[in-house]
Amino acid sequence: MPNVPVRTADAPAAIGPYSQGVSTQGERLVFLSGQIPLDPKTGELVAGDIGAQTARVMENLGAVLRAASLGFADVVRCTIYLVDLGDFAAVNAVYGGYFASAPPARATVQVSALPKGARVEIDAIAVG
Repeated sequence: MPNVPVRTADAPAAIGPYSQGVSTQGERLVFLSGQIPLDPKTGELVAGDIGAQTARVMENLGAVLRAASLGFADVVRCTIYLVDLGDFAAVNAVYGGYFASAPPARATVQVSALPKGARVEIDAIAVG
């Protein structure tokens, strides 16, 4: 069976040749593309510090999860990309609030740059 793209207007549209998310038909795995802190209405980066950027990223991920009929409790793996690992604690403070009891497995890596000058990007894998 083919993979099914997951699309929603409540998260920023893809700015390249990729889907916001992809759901597999067999195992019901949903792979969410990395989200940066774009306002889905304007397509612009949100103003504010790394905490505000992380909150927007998580809201964007939440919108894609909802479009796949899932939620943060269904996320099993995330990768966080940071331009500055000095932002690690502030990102964790916001990120952790989206996972009430059992946070997913995760990796965090520092990168030299992210699209549109973002400071944080997060992708996810969910099972539903």
